[in-house]
Amino acid sequence: MTKAELVSAIAKGAGLTKKQADAALKAAISAIADSLKKGERVAIPGFGIFTVRKRAARKGRNPRTGAVINIPARKVVTFKPAKDLRESIK
Repeated sequence: MTKAELVSAIAKGAGLTKKQADAALKAAISAIADSLKKGERVAIPGFGIFTVRKRAARKGRNPRTGAVINIPARKVVTFKPAKDLRESIK
């Protein structure tokens, strides 16, 4: 599903115009991103939980040359789907 298809589905489901649905989607994504930047978890009942985890620094290998490289520590966003979502996909 593309963003345009998602906006159309939101507009149809909520009885909004596509412009309003696009603004609502952008606002929701922005709110989620802002919360994750602060290190907060974002729980959407029936959908899932977004969290930020720290990934430790590690050594990797360049597949082309075989040289050992250092991969720095970083933060990654993880998603755990809600039970309702997992069951609806089966």
